[in-house]
Amino acid sequence: MQGTSKTTQKMFGENIPVNASIKYVSGFSGHADYNEILAWLLGFNKRPEKVFLVHGEDGPREAMAEHIRKRLKWNVVVPKEGETVELDF
Repeated sequence: MQGTSKTTQKMFGENIPVNASIKYVSGFSGHADYNEILAWLLGFNKRPEKVFLVHGEDGPREAMAEHIRKRLKWNVVVPKEGETVELDF
């Protein structure tokens, strides 16, 4: 995993300052099944405040969100395409 990056990102022709913590997770498959994803989530040292499922088709994402909610009792969000989510830090 890698750490913090202070840089700018060009958006709509304007350079926007970005202060982000960039994490790379090696070995995580974009095609992991339910059990593999659940095992990965169970490896967290601290329960996340929210989990956002943003990859895949709507039906399977909703089903996966429901599995996580029932099994782990976590707050899982499945944003709609084009939806903007603001995060408070």
